[in-house]
Amino acid sequence: MKKINLKSILKKTFNKKVKKKVKKIKKVEPKKIKKIVKIKVQKKNKTKQKEAEKNVSLRISKQNELKPEIKKIKKQETEKKEFKPKDYVVYPKHGVGQILSINAKTIGGIDVQCYDIKFEKDKAVGLLPINKQSFLRPLATINQVNKCISILKSKPKIKRSMWSRRAQEYEQKITSGKIYELAEVVRDLNKGDDIMIDQSYSERQLFEKAYERILTEFQIILNLSLEDTQKKLDKALKRNLEKSQQNIQQKVKANQQPNQETEETGNLDNETEEE
Repeated sequence: MKKINLKSILKKTFNKKVKKKVKKIKKVEPKKIKKIVKIKVQKKNKTKQKEAEKNVSLRISKQNELKPEIKKIKKQETEKKEFKPKDYVVYPKHGVGQILSINAKTIGGIDVQCYDIKFEKDKAVGLLPINKQSFLRPLATINQVNKCISILKSKPKIKRSMWSRRAQEYEQKITSGKIYELAEVVRDLNKGDDIMIDQSYSERQLFEKAYERILTEFQIILNLSLEDTQKKLDKALKRNLEKSQQNIQQKVKANQQPNQETEETGNLDNETEEE
């Protein structure tokens, strides 16, 4: 009989188990591990998506109960107010106007402070933001009025260019808002007593526009009545309106004279008969 060595038996048994375990570990490669991890991650993502869809459905039902969002109104950049209510100002496109009040109004979701300006000639009230008050100018001073009168008294400067070009230049001067340029337009388009004969319709319109604007400004500055300011302007422009009125009166008298002469001849006949 052979002797049984326990050591050799134990070594054989233990070596086999270790080998089997090593084989199992070798079978599980890193690529397979990655695949397993990916599958698990995909499963988790699917579960998260399902939960998110459920939450969205619940949120949609709650949104109807939520209050609407309040939009914040932006404020306009602050600027100093150069003009006060009841002040007279000149706006280039509309002429002389009076500030009625200063109000804040929302325009395009922005709080805007505006001047409410009344234009008596147009019978309208205009709004002008305080940020655009650079377009406005105060009324002219007395020295500026005196200089304007000297401009009106000077000789007209008429160019020989086409009327269309001159009309554009006159229109630009009127809408510039500068009182000296306005006086130049009145001077150049003034025709004295022969306005209705020598001037075209467009020329007469420009003259009247410039004349009315300078007249209203002079009236407020000089604190005179409309008739007195008109007389002062007409005197500077040498527009003898009084003579034209006298001519009209003379024509009326001339029409009445034949009737008077007939009456006088009748009286003379009666006198001869009495003699």
